[in-house]
Amino acid sequence: MTMFKRGWDFLNKDIKVVFMGTPDFAKCSLEKLVESGYNIVGVFTNPDKPSGRGMKLKPSDVKVYANEKDIPVFQPAKLRNNPEVIEILNRLQPDVICVVAYGKILPKEVLEFPKLGCINVHGSLLPKYRGAAPMQWAIINGEEKTGITTMYMDEGMDTGDIIKIKEIPILESDNVGTLHDKLSILGRDLLLEVLPTIFNNTNDRIKQGDNFTMAPMIKREDERLDFNMKGLEIIGRIKGLNPWPLANIMINDQEIKVLEAEFVPSKVTKNGIISVLDKKNLGINCKDGIIYLRKIKPSGKKVMEINSFINGIDKAKYLNMEVNNGK
Repeated sequence: MTMFKRGWDFLNKDIKVVFMGTPDFAKCSLEKLVESGYNIVGVFTNPDKPSGRGMKLKPSDVKVYANEKDIPVFQPAKLRNNPEVIEILNRLQPDVICVVAYGKILPKEVLEFPKLGCINVHGSLLPKYRGAAPMQWAIINGEEKTGITTMYMDEGMDTGDIIKIKEIPILESDNVGTLHDKLSILGRDLLLEVLPTIFNNTNDRIKQGDNFTMAPMIKREDERLDFNMKGLEIIGRIKGLNPWPLANIMINDQEIKVLEAEFVPSKVTKNGIISVLDKKNLGINCKDGIIYLRKIKPSGKKVMEINSFINGIDKAKYLNMEVNNGK
């Protein structure tokens, strides 16, 4: 292992870093580490996945960047009970492992390998929203702020000691796509800020409290809009699932994905019916008003403004039609 100098006089190239990450969110941090002169001795990322109509294998964003920089890439299908992973780490001898949206749980034998520990960049204000989809659930649940937590990893799901947190507001204009971009930059910058304190042992280690919430992976049933809910809750779900996987409804036995909508409070008589339908508006009753669809993607078609959809349907047939009411 590398012997570290006290204070701020170490060189980034003296530190052997293994980076573990998969999507574009992680690539942002890896790029900054490389640009800052850190010695990235290896990158772990998820195996290539079939994608597109031809189901051709597609590499992760992290793998593409690592290959461009001639950084060794490793793609084990699993980490736990995998002797090959330990063999790789024995060859690389990392001083620290940085983990950003890797998509795998690190077993004890990996967590204990680097002298300086495994550092994680997580997209929430821990202990709130532990798990795989913190950005989505923060917006869906109507949170006013979120942020990035850097922490020492342990065997639990995002339960390790906190190093530092930075928060940002969730704006009314945000969806999970815009929030993703903001947090990827915030996470990149916070990782670069805390790494020197880890090397010098000048950082904090703050235990997480017991008042935690979870952010599980988005399931298929989470995508269906329920018009028995309040309007702002429905809007939050639409924003929290845009641009992926997108909220959806069923109209006339056709699945329609909803990218944008507007809520207008009003008194309604029955939830889940199309109560407004003219040349420019399609409104669906909810618990406390009307949800006006603005941008949608009908099954098998491109994204379109709602007026384009309205122009292609029999308005008399659709008016007062019941939408799949979250079932």
